[in-house]
Order: sequence, then structure tokens, then C-alpha cells
Amino acid sequence: MSDPMYVIVIGGGKVGYYLSKHLQDRGYEVTLIEKDPRRAEVLNSVLGEIVMVGDGDEMAFLATTGMERADVVVAVTGDDEDNLVACQLAKRKFNVPKTVARVNNPANVRIFKTLGVDVALSATEVLLDLIESELAGKETAGRSATNP
Repeated sequence: MSDPMYVIVIGGGKVGYYLSKHLQDRGYEVTLIEKDPRRAEVLNSVLGEIVMVGDGDEMAFLATTGMERADVVVAVTGDDEDNLVACQLAKRKFNVPKTVARVNNPANVRIFKTLGVDVALSATEVLLDLIESELAGKETAGRSATNP
């Protein structure tokens, strides 16, 4: 049997917490990195000993996380710059095969991709696309009913 995929999640807010929990439930090996020691303590009590306290965009700290063996690094902090730096370090310094970043400002998605992040995900952009596709479907349906 092969080893489970190793995923490092950077950012222990709601997104990082739920993502880590679901990854654990699916059998992945997970390390969750959280900057705030008090938040990390709460997360540790709920998730188990998977939380490391530290800054996910600092090279020296990341070297202590086992990042060089990670299959995926997911940066989901509330700060686009931190997410970008974390993914770039993972990719360039630790040769992590896949990086995923939460992008809070949709205008930054193209920049993230240009700078080497494999997947740059903006919830705002995803929701906007869904809304527009729903509206387009209604407009088309409305027109076809009245104007064949």
C-alpha cells in the first residue's frame, strides 16, 4: 500500500480548518500551519497534533515542516501576498509538485498564475461566474419562451 498524500495547509482560519479536517477524514497526511499561537492551540485540540505554529511565508520555518516531501501545498490565509510567497517558496525552494492558493482579490488571479502558482482560486470569481451563468440561463430561457 502506498503512503498517503502529504498536504500542507497554510492558514488556520475557517477555510484552512475545514479543508484540513476533510483531508484528514479522507486519509491524507496533513500539516496545518497557523501563525497565531492561540488559534493553533484551539485547532490542535480539535484536529489533533497536526498544527504547527509559525509563519507560512518564512523560509526558515517552512524548512521545519517537511515541505520537501509534500505533494501539495495549499495557502488559504486572508492575505494574498502571504499566499503567493508561501506557494512560490514551496514550488521554487522545496520543489513541491502542486501549489494551490486562495486569492482574496480576484484581480490578483492572473498575477498568481504568471508567478508560478498552479491553481489560483478566487471565491469571488467562482461565485460571480456561477451567478452570471445562472442569469444567462434565465435570460435565454425567458427569451426562448417569448421569442422563438
